[in-house]
Amino acid sequence: YFRRRKLRRQPFPSAWRGTIEKNAALVCQLPHADRRELEGHIQVFLSEKKFEGCGGLRISDEIRVTIASQACLLLLHRKDDCFPGLESILVYPTSYLAKTQEPGPAGTVAEYKEARLGESWKHGTVVLSWDDVKNRGGGHNVVLHEFAHQLDLANEEMDGVPGLSSPSDYADWARVMEREFERLRREDDRGRPTFIDPYGAKEPAEFFAVITEMFFEEPAELKKRHPELYEQLKKYYQQDPASWKGREP
Repeated sequence: YFRRRKLRRQPFPSAWRGTIEKNAALVCQLPHADRRELEGHIQVFLSEKKFEGCGGLRISDEIRVTIASQACLLLLHRKDDCFPGLESILVYPTSYLAKTQEPGPAGTVAEYKEARLGESWKHGTVVLSWDDVKNRGGGHNVVLHEFAHQLDLANEEMDGVPGLSSPSDYADWARVMEREFERLRREDDRGRPTFIDPYGAKEPAEFFAVITEMFFEEPAELKKRHPELYEQLKKYYQQDPASWKGREP
């Protein structure tokens, strides 16, 4: 506790602020008090988490600060212990190939390689493509997506239900999330275009990660099209991105 408090009080390097302004414009829209709180979270995150370059990528302060600033956005105003199950962040220069297994007929298992932009492991690791960290748009943000999965693991399961503030919150969460998830699945099955990325129809865990991206990247539109969904995320994250400067509809 005391070590973290000391880290939060350290001066925040001006070069890091420059990196955030260059690579994490979303963070720059935060109210001033939230920016100061976020900087404290970043100091703790960078002190406690290990970054490792893969595929020939050399880890720099630019990479560390860009990723940390967006990951820590999910911690604002909340009593979260800085992603306690997370130990390391592996960063590839671009999308990478990962082995994937898929059940087949008669108990067989098909194994193949799949290109990925990021992934979140149950035991201590997030993997990211640096190209895709830098190049966002259309409501997508790979850092927010993968770190939402880490929050989802609060109950040791990646099931689309993070640790909520009180037991009474779970019923409302389940009612709204299940309805919206099934709605997305139906629309996707019918081949209809959806505002929410259809990747979220894959399973509840992906739905939570996808709507977290959209909550921060396209909040006004999410609030307009899916108001109850927006309210659940607003209550959980204790933030209202649609009201940030320049975000008002």
